[in-house]
Amino acid sequence: MKNSLFVILVTCLFLGGCSVNKYVPAGQSLYVGSKVNVQPDTISKPNVSGVADQLEGLVKPPPNATLFGFAWKVWFYYWIGEPKDEGGLRSWFRDKLGEEPRFATERVADINAANMVSFLDNEGYYRSSVQGKIVNSKKQKRRTATMEFDAYVMPRYVINEISYTVPDSSLFNRDLVKAKEKTVFRKGDPIRLDVVTAERTRIDQELKGKGYYFFNPDYLIVKIDSTIGRADSTLGPQQVNVFLEVKKETAQTSLKQYFINNIFVNTGTEENQSADTVVTSRGRLRRGIQVTDPGKLYKRRIFYDAIGFRRGNMYTNTMHEVSLSRLVNLQNFRFVKNRFDLVPRSDSALLDVYYDLAPMKKKSLQTTLSASTKSNNLGGSQLDVTWRNRNTFKGAEMLSINAYFGFDVQLGGNRAEATSTFRRIGNEYIRYGARADLSFPRFIIPFSRIRPEKSQALPKTILSLNYENRVQRGLYTTTSIRADWSYVWSKKSEVVHTLTPFSINYVQTGGVNTENIGKIAESPNTNPLDLFRILRIIDSKYFIAGSNYTISYRPTPRPFSKNQFALTGGLDYGGNLLSLFAKRPLSPEDTLPKEFLKVPVFQYVKVDGDIRYYRTLTPSIKWANRLLVGFIKPYGNARTMPTPQFKQYFGGGSTGIRAFRARSLGPGAVEPDTASFALLGYQQFGDIRLEFNTEFRVKFTNIINGAVFMDAGNIWSFGDTTRILDDTRAIISNNFMKQVAVGGGIGLRLDFSFLVFRLDVATPFRKPWYTQYKNPENPDGPYLSKSPWVFNEINFRSKAWRRENLILNIAVGLPF
Repeated sequence: MKNSLFVILVTCLFLGGCSVNKYVPAGQSLYVGSKVNVQPDTISKPNVSGVADQLEGLVKPPPNATLFGFAWKVWFYYWIGEPKDEGGLRSWFRDKLGEEPRFATERVADINAANMVSFLDNEGYYRSSVQGKIVNSKKQKRRTATMEFDAYVMPRYVINEISYTVPDSSLFNRDLVKAKEKTVFRKGDPIRLDVVTAERTRIDQELKGKGYYFFNPDYLIVKIDSTIGRADSTLGPQQVNVFLEVKKETAQTSLKQYFINNIFVNTGTEENQSADTVVTSRGRLRRGIQVTDPGKLYKRRIFYDAIGFRRGNMYTNTMHEVSLSRLVNLQNFRFVKNRFDLVPRSDSALLDVYYDLAPMKKKSLQTTLSASTKSNNLGGSQLDVTWRNRNTFKGAEMLSINAYFGFDVQLGGNRAEATSTFRRIGNEYIRYGARADLSFPRFIIPFSRIRPEKSQALPKTILSLNYENRVQRGLYTTTSIRADWSYVWSKKSEVVHTLTPFSINYVQTGGVNTENIGKIAESPNTNPLDLFRILRIIDSKYFIAGSNYTISYRPTPRPFSKNQFALTGGLDYGGNLLSLFAKRPLSPEDTLPKEFLKVPVFQYVKVDGDIRYYRTLTPSIKWANRLLVGFIKPYGNARTMPTPQFKQYFGGGSTGIRAFRARSLGPGAVEPDTASFALLGYQQFGDIRLEFNTEFRVKFTNIINGAVFMDAGNIWSFGDTTRILDDTRAIISNNFMKQVAVGGGIGLRLDFSFLVFRLDVATPFRKPWYTQYKNPENPDGPYLSKSPWVFNEINFRSKAWRRENLILNIAVGLPF
C-alpha cells in the first residue's frame, strides 16, 4: 500500500512539473473534446431521443487524449522530438506513446456543424440548423479548448405515398414498376438517405436478374415532395410523397435485356498475366461452353456443372454470382476472373462470357497448432498435419488425409479438488488419430444428374474414414472407428441439406487402468452407481450403423430489418440394417441385445432441433435467443442397453446453462454428486434435452463487449432405473416442467475480429433437485422438498456460497 501511494505521489509531481503549454503556438488551443446540445423545435416538439449521440459520433477529428486535464500524449510527442530516422527507436516511441497535437479552430467547428446539418437532412429532419463554437478552458494555463455545438432540430418527415413514374408501357418500364412489390419504402417510415440508396441498389439487382446487364443504380433518381402537407389539410405537416424514375439521359443500351452467346473457359491463365495476353488453342465447343485446358488437367464436366449459363439463356446476376461461387468453392484455382463482352454487331443483345482460371498446386502439406474450448468445459490444444491432393481424379475431387494429437483438461472449476488422492483421474484427456476424406463436387448416385441452373451450389459427395483413440488418463481408452458416406446440397443459399445414408461406427473400450479402478472401488466416497457405470463403460462394445439427415435454414433478412432467425433440425436413426444380420444370443442370455461379429448392435432414433432469433434493439444492443430440443430413444434390439455417452445430452457448461458446471445438472431432479466429483468429475447424462437461452449483448467499443444473460432447461432420461443406472427422479414425467433449472449472469467478450475471447460469470436462480431431495438423516426414507428458487440463499460475503454458486466459464466464441 505504501509503495502504491509513493508511485501515485511521484506521478502527480512529475505531471505537475511537466507542461505542454510551451509547445503550443501562441493563440492556439489543444482540442480535447466536444459537446452537442440538442434543442427540439419549440412548436412541434419532435422526439429527439438519441440524436445527440448520433451527432457526437460525426465530430472529426478525435480529440487529444487527456489525463486529469493534462494532454499527456501530446507532451510525449513534443518531449521525444522529431526523429532523424523514420524507422528508428525514437520514431517507434513517438508513434506508440505520443500523439500529434490537434488544435481547436472555428473553421473545424464550422465544417463539423455543416456535416451535422447534412446528416439531419439525410435522416429526414429537414430545415434543422447547427451552430458550432470554440469554448476555451477556464484555466488559461492549460491552453485547451472544446468544440460545442447547438443543434436546433425540426420535426422528422415521414413517407406518405410511393410512386414509380414511367413514361410508357415498354418491357423495361413494366419490369421497373413490378419491382415496387418488394420496395423497402414503408408508409409512415422516416425518409432517410440510406433507405433511398438501398432501394436503388435493390431495384438494380432485381433488374439485373431479368437480363438488364448494363443497368446501374445511378440511373435512378428519387424525388421528394415535401409540400403535400400544406396542399392537403387531411395530411400531417411533416409528410412527403416519394417519386422514383429513370433519369432521362440514361442510354438505351442500359434499358435492354441481354442474352448469353458463347462461354469461354481458360485453365492456363497465370496470375501475373491478363486474360488478353494468354495465347492458347481453343478447345471444342460443347453445350455452348468452349474449354481451353493446355495441361489437360480437368474433365470438362466440372465446368458444365459449375457454370450455370447456357447459350441462348438470358443473363441474370444470380447465375453470374452462383457460377463464380461454384468455381471458387471447387478449391482448385488460385483465382477466378470473369468478364462479359458485348458481341460486336449493330443493335447487339448478346454477351460472350469469359472465365480465366489459375490452377493451384495439386498437392499441399499443412501443419496447424490450435487451442480450443468446448461446451463441456474442456479446454486444450491440438496439433494437426494435413495432406491434400486436389483434383485427384481430374474431376476437382479433394482427397484430404489428416493426423492429429491433442489434449484436454477441465476448465472453470470442474477439476477435482486438490486434496483428492485421485484429483487427476478422469479430468485429463489425450486424443490422437487420423481422418481421411474424399470429396466429389457432384452426386455419386446412379441415374442422377444435377441441373446447374436450378441449384445455388454444387452438391458434394463426401466419403470419410475416421480412427480415434481417446485416453481418459488414469481410467481407460476409448477407440472409435467410423465410416460415413454423405451428401451435401442446397438449391438456395438459405437452405442447406446434409444426408448421410450410410454411417457405421465401432466403439470399444480398452487400456483399462485396473489399479486406479480398484482404488476407486475401494474408496468410501465412491457412489456405487458411478462405479457400476464405469465398470459398464470399460466393458462396453458397440456397433452403431445408421443414417442421419440435417437441414439448416438461415433466411436472408430484409434490408434494415431488425430481426434475424435461423433453424436447424436433424434426424438420426440406426441399427436397423445391422439388426437384420445380427443374431440373438442363445438361452439363457436370449434377453440380451443382438450381436454382429460378437458386438452388440445399438438401435435408436434421435431427433434434434435448434431455433435462434436475434433482434437489433439499437446499434450497440442486440437481443439473442436460442431454443434447443432433442431426444434419443433406444428401441427394439437395444431396449435394455444403456445409451452410449457420446450420443447422450448433458446440462451446464460454457455454451449451455452457464450457471451450472458442465455435466453437473440433472437428469431430472437428481442432485449433483459432489462426493463422486472429487474422484471422476461430474458425469450426469440424459436422453432428453430442453434448453432456452436469452441474452442482451452490449457493444462498448470495437473490442470490448458485454452481456447480461439468463438460461433455463434440464435433461431427463427414458426407460427405467435398470437401464439408466439412476433413481426415479431422473425419469421424465408429466411434472417435468417443475424440474427446469434457471440461472443467469453477466459476461465480458473481447472481440479481436478473428476470434472472440469470452468470460461469463453466472449463478443459479432455480435448483431443480430442491423439488425432490433425500433426507440426510434418513436417506432411504421419502423425498423432501422445498422451493427451488434460491434467491434467498444468495450471499456474496460467504466464501462457501461463492465457491459453490459463482460459476466462471472461459471460452472462445459466442455461446450461440
